[in-house]
Amino acid sequence: MNRKRGLSSAVFITWMMVIVGLMLIVGTLDLEVFFVMALIGLLVIVILIDTSSLQPDHLRRMKYLAAGGILIFGYIVANRIMGLLSQ
Repeated sequence: MNRKRGLSSAVFITWMMVIVGLMLIVGTLDLEVFFVMALIGLLVIVILIDTSSLQPDHLRRMKYLAAGGILIFGYIVANRIMGLLSQ
């Protein structure tokens, strides 16, 4: 199990570096876009390493982190909708 935890951390960090690299190439540094793309990467990793029978502590914590990220994503979407409605 320790191998999966280390591999998932390395993949997630690599994914975030790719996001930052692409944002630098395009010339658009937006924190909301970075957060959403990082959340997508986290959700994919959680789904891929999730097991049906056992849930190690690190996977449970990753699920809590993903749930918090989804709440923040909902806040970002609500702010964008409110901004569009106010115009």
